[in-house]
Parts: sequence; structure tokens; C-alpha cells
Amino acid sequence: MDHHQLGRSGVRVSELCLGTMTFGREADEDASRAILDRFLDAGGNFVDTADGYGAHPGLSEQIVGRALAQRRDEVVLATKVRFPTGAGTNDRGLSRRHIQLGAESSLRNLGTDCIDLYQVHSWDPHTPLEETLGALDDLVHQGKVRYLGVSNLAAWQLAKALGLSALHRWQPVVSVQPAYSLITRDIEREILPLCISEGIAVLPYGPLAGGMLSGKYRPGEEPPADTRAGGDAMTSRGMSTRMNERGYAVVEAVRVAAEQLGRSPAQVALNWVGNRPGVTSPIIGARTVEQLTHNLGALGWRMDPEVEAALDEASRIRLGYPHEFHSWMAEIGF
Repeated sequence: MDHHQLGRSGVRVSELCLGTMTFGREADEDASRAILDRFLDAGGNFVDTADGYGAHPGLSEQIVGRALAQRRDEVVLATKVRFPTGAGTNDRGLSRRHIQLGAESSLRNLGTDCIDLYQVHSWDPHTPLEETLGALDDLVHQGKVRYLGVSNLAAWQLAKALGLSALHRWQPVVSVQPAYSLITRDIEREILPLCISEGIAVLPYGPLAGGMLSGKYRPGEEPPADTRAGGDAMTSRGMSTRMNERGYAVVEAVRVAAEQLGRSPAQVALNWVGNRPGVTSPIIGARTVEQLTHNLGALGWRMDPEVEAALDEASRIRLGYPHEFHSWMAEIGF
């Protein structure tokens, strides 16, 4: 497995990152350990979790920590803070209090003395950004966190965070975790160009659009009960935004490309994301070792330019204003 620089940090991470949202939920501890071992044995060194993953808060982190007890130094370990970890009114968000308590809890769960990449899981409209960034900077200086990242932020929110960190000489954000796939290409409007400009690592989650690009869903049919679209209200609602005419047209384009390339639809979709400009390391999850092994088949090859162009055309989104205005001005020589 190849390795890429994690933004402007000095750390290198594998070209795929293992996401562990399934650990302690769809995959029990034994299955989770087997998945993690398979990933590391394949050359992966980048593992991502969060304090809210698992059947209850902290469970995924605990499983990861126990599984890495003898292999911790092999891994760049990432986790996140933001979502509820308890019933209390302050057991959520990005306040200094919740960040400090969340980091201490994650350290215990993971069985480590330092988190390699600590990420805010999403924007918190109730906490001043200065408070959040100052608390994160403190964790770095305390030796509890090495690098900082964000997830699910708008471009203006990320730009504001970068500006405040530079102004106060706080530790900068080195990575962004956005949703990105052939179906979900919205980051190409603002977030991806910003990251390329500022040297920020892009760690896309959902490269298979919740499994839709693997071909498991068909138009007009009820999604299987054991899939994300057939699951609980939160996950099925997220899938419903993709399961539309455009989404199924992209699925068909991926199916055609897979036939042309002699690959599976999942491998084609993962390969496309992993080779996009600015992308550092797509995050892949798995419920079984077999599923992970199959998805690793997305590595080590590049699709034909004609096939890639067809996928790009089938999934293209309008960039809108001001991007189209700038393109028009360039075309006429301004």
C-alpha cells in the first residue's frame, strides 16, 4: 500500500484509512479485530474512530484500543469529539469542558497516552470557535494530541478556523474529513480547492455513498433490512438523499465502467475517489474481512482515461457561482 503525506505534517499515512464505525455495531469484537489485523497486514497504517461510534459511546474506541495493544506504534490513530457521550446537557459539543473530558476519555478507551489525529466531528454553533481551537491547542501542548483535524465543516468555517489559528499561533488544522463520492461531489465547489490551496489533507468518508455504489440497491425496490438504507431512521434518512434519479444514473455508469475494466462497482468507485486531485486517504469501513479484502482490490491500478471521463460526465455537478463566472471570464481572456 502506498503512503501519502498527512497535509503539511511530517507524518505519512496509507492511501486508505480504515474507518471503524462498524466496530461494536455491525461487527462484534472478534470480527473487528480480524478486520483491523487484515488491514494492517495489507500495509495500512491509518485507523479512524470516534467517541460516538459503536452500540454505545466509546465502544468502538475500546475495541480499537484492545486490538492495537501490541501494535500501537504501527498505527496513525485518529478519533473525534463533538457528539453526545452521555445524558448530561454538557456531554456534547465543542466547549473547552467537553473537549478536555472527551480527550481524556478517548485516551482511556484507546489505551494510549497520545492521540495522533484529534478531530472535531462537526461544527458546533453554540460554542465560539476561539474556545474550541484554544482547547485543542492546549491538548497538543500537553502532549495528549499530536495533530488536529476537522470533519463536516463548510468551507467558510474551515477558512475561519485556519485564520484564527494563524492569528493566535495555535496548532493548525492538518486534515479535513468530508463526504465525497461519485454521487456526493459537493466538496469540489469550495472545500476541495481550499484544501489544495492550503495543503490540507483530505480524508473522504462515504466513498461508496453508504454502499449505494457497490450496487446493492436497485430503483423501485425496498432496500434490504441489513443495509444502511434499510436500517435505523438516522442512517436511512441519509441514504434517501442519494437514492434518486441522479444517484441511480451514477450507479449505472459505475456498473458499465466495472464491466469494461473487469472490476467490481465498489472497486471502481473507490479507485475513482482515491485518485482524485487533492485526496490523501479515503476512509473505508467493513463488516467482514471478506468485504475489506474485496475493497482493497481498488488499489494498485488506474482506470483508463476514457472510462474515467465517462464517470466524471455521468456524475458531474454544477459548480455554480462564482466558479462558472470565473471560468467564463477565463474563456474570454480576462
